[in-house]
Amino acid sequence: MTESVHRQVREHYADAARAAAAGAGCCGGSDFGSELYARADIDALPVAAVQASLGCGNPLLVAELEPGDRVLDLGSGGGIDVLLSARRVGPTGRAYGVDMTPEMLELARRNAAEAGAANVEFRYGTIEDLPFDDASVDVVISNCVINLAADKRAVLAEALRVLVPGGRFGVSDVVAEDRLDPAERAERGSFVGCVAGALSRGEYLELLGEVGFEGAEVSFTHEVAEGMHGAVIRARRPRAEG
Repeated sequence: MTESVHRQVREHYADAARAAAAGAGCCGGSDFGSELYARADIDALPVAAVQASLGCGNPLLVAELEPGDRVLDLGSGGGIDVLLSARRVGPTGRAYGVDMTPEMLELARRNAAEAGAANVEFRYGTIEDLPFDDASVDVVISNCVINLAADKRAVLAEALRVLVPGGRFGVSDVVAEDRLDPAERAERGSFVGCVAGALSRGEYLELLGEVGFEGAEVSFTHEVAEGMHGAVIRARRPRAEG
């Protein structure tokens, strides 16, 4: 199933990248996309980075980035959250993105060059198998991407692995109410629509604890379908382990 989901998601986001690169935009509706960012934040970004935004929230408000942080965006797409993160962490910090869609990586690198962002880097890879060393970043963010993964436990375990002890996990995602079973979630949308693959709130908290995070919390922010919500998820890698 993992490869099937990867193929479906990759094809959808390749089309979105081509549309954004051509200036056609790719987003619709008020629950997803650039409408979720402050105008002052996105006005100075390349138009294609904004048009390629398909997120369900603003992870920068969740992660509380600080100057000097090394931040990793899972499923970075056209690079909007990486570019905004790069501003927050400043010249002493670093903002990384990882994506499995070559067209999105090409678009993101073009956007970074247009923005003159010197402290960013985009790498090819899947979020289930991150191309980063152990304990190499301070913060992991993501914007409506983890729900697209076929193996969410692997994603969360990888996020924990690449974080330094005490590192922060702060993501936006679509999350189901606990009353909805997987079939009911699937009825409300597709994987590429950020709905069918969503975890429930209880499942998210359970998985975060199982892989080793502490202080996990899931807070609903807005409804995107009946019983399905945009949410912010926070957790931390323990400072002392073992």
